[in-house]
Amino acid sequence: MSHESRCKKSRFQTSVKPMWQSSIFFVLLSLLCIPFIDLELAHTSPLIELRKMFDGLLHPNFIIDGVIDALLHTVFFAIQAVVLSSLVGFCIAQVYRLPGIRALMAFLRSIHELFWALILIQIFGLSSLTGMLALAIPFCATFARVFAEIQQETSKEAYHQLKGKHLSRFIYTTLPLAWPRISSYCKYRFECALRASVVLGFIGLPTIGYQLDSYLKIGRYAEVAALIFIFIGLVLSMRFWANRFTMIILFTFSIILLPPTTPPESTSEDNVKMAYQLLNDITPTPIRNRSQNEIISDTQLPSLLWDWFSPVLESQILPGVGYSLLLGQFAFALSAFLTLLWFPLISKHLIKRRIYRNIGYFVLTAIRCIPEFLLAFIALILLGPSLIPGIIALGLHNGALLAHLVGQYSNELKLRSDTSTAPNLYFFELIPRIYGQFLAFTLYRGETILRETAILGILGIPTLGFFIDSTFEEFRLDRAFILILASAFLNIFAEQVSTLCRKHIHAYKPSLISR
Repeated sequence: MSHESRCKKSRFQTSVKPMWQSSIFFVLLSLLCIPFIDLELAHTSPLIELRKMFDGLLHPNFIIDGVIDALLHTVFFAIQAVVLSSLVGFCIAQVYRLPGIRALMAFLRSIHELFWALILIQIFGLSSLTGMLALAIPFCATFARVFAEIQQETSKEAYHQLKGKHLSRFIYTTLPLAWPRISSYCKYRFECALRASVVLGFIGLPTIGYQLDSYLKIGRYAEVAALIFIFIGLVLSMRFWANRFTMIILFTFSIILLPPTTPPESTSEDNVKMAYQLLNDITPTPIRNRSQNEIISDTQLPSLLWDWFSPVLESQILPGVGYSLLLGQFAFALSAFLTLLWFPLISKHLIKRRIYRNIGYFVLTAIRCIPEFLLAFIALILLGPSLIPGIIALGLHNGALLAHLVGQYSNELKLRSDTSTAPNLYFFELIPRIYGQFLAFTLYRGETILRETAILGILGIPTLGFFIDSTFEEFRLDRAFILILASAFLNIFAEQVSTLCRKHIHAYKPSLISR
C-alpha cells in the first residue's frame, strides 16, 4: 500500500470512527431512558377528535373576526424584533471575544422568548413593547453568536492585504464576503421570529396564536385549520416578498401602525415602579423578609435560604430537569430518525422528477411552519397529558427542518453517472457522504430541542416550564426566577455538550442557517 493510500485510509478512519461512536452513544442513551418515560396514554376517544379535526381540515372557515389584525401583529412583532436584534447583534459580534460577552450572550439566548414575555408582562403589561422585546432579547444574543462565527469563517486574505484602519478594511473586505451568509441567516431568523410571534399569542398577546388558542379550546377546528393554512401560506410566500425592499417598507409601516410602546394608560413612572416591584418580587423571600425585619441575623440567613430553596430543588427543579432531559433525548432521537426518513423527499438523486420534489418541499415546509407549541397542543388533545405529545411535536417540527437542510446538502453532492439505484443509492452512496453533515446539523438542533422542552410545560407537560408557569400563576416570582435560571443553565449545559460532540466527530461545520 502506498503512502498516499495509507494517509487516505487513516483520515477516513479518524473521521468515521468518532461519528459512529457518537451515534451509538445517543442510541444507547435513548434505550437506557425508555424505562423512565411515561408511555401511558389517557383513556380518551381520540378518533372522535381526529374526525372533527379532519372535517375542519377539509372545510376551513376563513371568515374569522380580527384575523387581519392578528396577522399584522404577528408580522410586525417579528419584523421589529429581527431588525432591532440583527443591528444590535451585529454590533455585539464585533466585540464577541471580549471577556464576559460570550457568557452573557449564552445566558440571554438560553431563556426562551415565552419566558421573556412572562417577565416583561410584569413591567409593560400585554403591550406591543412586550411582544417586540420578548423576541428581540434572545434574538440579539443569537445574532451576535452567528455573526461572530460567520466573520470568523470569512477569508481574511483581502483584509490583511488592504492598508488602513480596521473599520475601513472590514467594510471593504470582510463584510462584502460575509454578506450573503448574513443576509440568508437574517431571512431564516425572520421565519423563526414569525413562529415565535405566533407562540406569544398563547399567553395573551394579540397574534394568530391567541386566536388559535381560543378556537382550539372550544373545538372549532374549521377556524383552526384556516389559521394554520394562513400562516403556512405566509411562510411559503416569503421567497416572493421577503426581500430588502419589502422588509424596509414593512418595518416602516410596523413602526407607524404598531409602535413598540406601553399601554396608553401606563406612564414611564409607572413602568419604573413596576420594574422596581419586579426586582423586589424575584428576590428570595428570606432576603426580602430580612430587609423588612432586622431581627434576622447574618448567621441565620443561610439556613433560612436553604429552607426556602430545598423544597424548590426537590419538588420542582430536579423533577423538571429530569423530565426536560427525557423529553429532549427522545425528541432528539425522533428528529434524527425522521430526518433520515424524510430527506429523500427533496433529494434530486433519489427523486428525479422536479414536481415530486416540489411536493416534498411543500410537505416539509408545512410541517416545520407549525410551531412546536401548537403541535404539542393538538397532540395533547388527542393523547392526553404525558411526555408523548411533546416528543411527537418536537420530533415532527425538527425532523422536517433537518430533513430540509440535509436534503439540500445532498443535492450539492456530485455522484458518478454509473451509480446504482435506490435503495442501494440511499444506503451505500448518500448516507456515507452526508452522515457527518447530518450529525452536525442534528447536534445544532439538539440545543434548540432542549430549549423548547421548557415552554411545552405551559401546556401541562411536566418539564421545567410547567413549574415556571405554575409559579407565575401563583405570583411566586422568586421561585419562578430560580426555575428560569435552572432552565437557562440546563440550556447552556446542552450547548456545551453539543459543541464538545461536534469537536469530537470533527464534522465539517454546517451553514449557520441551520440554527
